[in-house]
Amino acid sequence: MTRAVALGVAVLLTALPGEAQVLSDTPISSPRSGSLEFRLGAYEPQLDREEGLTSTPFANIFGEESLLLFEVEVHRFLYQGIGTAGVSFTAGYAEKYAAALLDGGARSSERTGLHVLPLRLRGVYRFDYPAFQWGFPLVPYIKPGLVYMPWWVTKGGEIEEVDGNKASGGKWGFDLVAGVSLMLDVLEPRLARDFDTSLGVNHSYLFAEYTYSKVNNFGGAGLNLSDSYWMFGLALDY
Repeated sequence: MTRAVALGVAVLLTALPGEAQVLSDTPISSPRSGSLEFRLGAYEPQLDREEGLTSTPFANIFGEESLLLFEVEVHRFLYQGIGTAGVSFTAGYAEKYAAALLDGGARSSERTGLHVLPLRLRGVYRFDYPAFQWGFPLVPYIKPGLVYMPWWVTKGGEIEEVDGNKASGGKWGFDLVAGVSLMLDVLEPRLARDFDTSLGVNHSYLFAEYTYSKVNNFGGAGLNLSDSYWMFGLALDY
């Protein structure tokens, strides 16, 4: 009976060569074309460090606490080999409110708010070769970029006017980001494969990065929206 069962199984496998070939050639992950990142961090523009200031107007109104900055970044991979390289576009938003100051320095019942909308175009390089070849889960990366940051100040829900001019504008600059990602696939490989099969997400990461940002119209006059800060987030390759 045992020999008969074994012979039957062998005949069945021989009769299904196409199916066996499909299973053996199934890739572990689908091709990657880009990545989507979500991040949070504490951002404090250097408004009180502008040349010519003899006081600290930003700190006087808004205090010492930073703005909470949220960003979404979309990557497009252009090279995948000894690491991954490409370009990315980032859009973010941060705001902070406080009671407005009257001419005498007393607090008003109206609230004033500072709003920034950083837009970034970056080059990206990840050294992920060890992760894909040997399963080493840490992926360092670097991202230099160009920044344009619209800003506006509100008072009582409307854009404030100073000497007849709207308190709004935009600043150009650059930034440089260095960070490291933890590839989460190593924690639960089967779940990672299911995530890829069902949603098309090849890999997922938690990351920490440090941003050096100079946003002051390349040394021009006016608001200085530069800062250096940490951000933390989640990245999804697709």
